[in-house]
Amino acid sequence: MRIALFVTCLADTMFPQAATATVRLLERLGHEVVFPPDQTCCGQMHINTGYPSDAVPLVRRHVRIFDPYDVVVAPSGSCVGSVRHQHAMVARRAGDTALTSRAESVAARTYELSELLVDVLGVTDVGAYFPHRVTYHPTCHSLRMLRVGDRPRTLLRAVRGLDLVELPAQEQCCGFGGTFAVKNAETSTAMLADKMRHVLATGADVCTASDASCLLHIGGGLSRLRTGVRTVHLAEILASTEHDPAVRG
Repeated sequence: MRIALFVTCLADTMFPQAATATVRLLERLGHEVVFPPDQTCCGQMHINTGYPSDAVPLVRRHVRIFDPYDVVVAPSGSCVGSVRHQHAMVARRAGDTALTSRAESVAARTYELSELLVDVLGVTDVGAYFPHRVTYHPTCHSLRMLRVGDRPRTLLRAVRGLDLVELPAQEQCCGFGGTFAVKNAETSTAMLADKMRHVLATGADVCTASDASCLLHIGGGLSRLRTGVRTVHLAEILASTEHDPAVRG
């Protein structure tokens, strides 16, 4: 299958390893991955902060770039949630009927990584090896907007060497929420403290999730406290094999 990679802003600038892991994983499974180089921000932060009109050119660009592909994947429940639930709405409010239709079409072909693997490719065991104690944080957008459910855990349970430990109060937000963490810093910090306490209670070496934004927030807190717990994107775990020298780190 020929799959277009929607890399997302945060992965591109701060978590490129999650993007490259997505490519390695899908290529290992026998698929061709294409990276359209003209892609930019999907406009989620504009929409979520009350500037939907400023997002229209970004939606138009996103649709133009990804419309030629049958399948689009992103290592981000948040950005896929925006494409699927916001793009057509933004185009409709702008009165652009043609863009609305094309946005709906692209949205129907856009998947978060675990959705693509389980629902489209029909794979639950990707041949990964990751010998660590891991806990999984289900991010808000993947949990509530995309409803990915147990797909990430199903994939993690099949990883050889991995000890999956359930995270207490896992459906609680980590407190990031994009600009929420900036505008409501004290509340965000309190929510992060709860999340870190639950992560540490598992005794896990690694906390994983499908959104780089949440991993940035949680990982920053765990690092500042010198806990020794790492945050690793789901794609990186699924791309790992026994031949990867970094997998034992």
